[in-house]
Amino acid sequence: MSAKLDRLCQNLRDVLGERIESLVVDRGEVALEVAAADYLAVATTLRDHPDLRFEQAMDLCGVDYASYGAVAFPEADQIGARRFAAVTQLLSLTHNWRLRLRVFATDNDFPVLDSLMDVWNGVNWFEREAFDLYGIMFSGHNDLRRILTDYGFVGHPFRKDFPIFGYVEMRYDPELRRVVYQPVTIEPRENTPRIVREENYGKVGDRG
Repeated sequence: MSAKLDRLCQNLRDVLGERIESLVVDRGEVALEVAAADYLAVATTLRDHPDLRFEQAMDLCGVDYASYGAVAFPEADQIGARRFAAVTQLLSLTHNWRLRLRVFATDNDFPVLDSLMDVWNGVNWFEREAFDLYGIMFSGHNDLRRILTDYGFVGHPFRKDFPIFGYVEMRYDPELRRVVYQPVTIEPRENTPRIVREENYGKVGDRG
């Protein structure tokens, strides 16, 4: 670990203390995990504390771990039980360092996390995207609407249990001058890759 990353990790431990659930350095990147109950307070501290000063949130995305946690961390059942998370990429212009902040929602059936809009208002559309694609609700967001799918869309496409095939399609009807829904016009199908083998593949050649 470089001296710079070591200093960042030490500052995080000194400032956040027991609120840190996990602090990992891997491939030159620092990843911090906190509990959902501490999420908003920790984010505010990360922005305001002079030893941290993460002034910018560069990105925020949702993640659906589904059964991944149980596979990757078989010794920790509590990690495997948590499915939906929000991951935020932070940048400190003052100290010129970066941090990945991750938080898991506590309810897999109805995942809710605090919104970070009051801390970094640039996460507005990022949180809307995580809501739209993963169904993660952000408490305190003042305009939590779908941003990529249609407003009448049912479900969240990036959930790993989302159905592959649909039964309704949407199109614009120029005569009605509005969007209409109708049964899909294409039969559901699964594409099987075509395997091309050499002419004598698998045959034992003449050894004589």
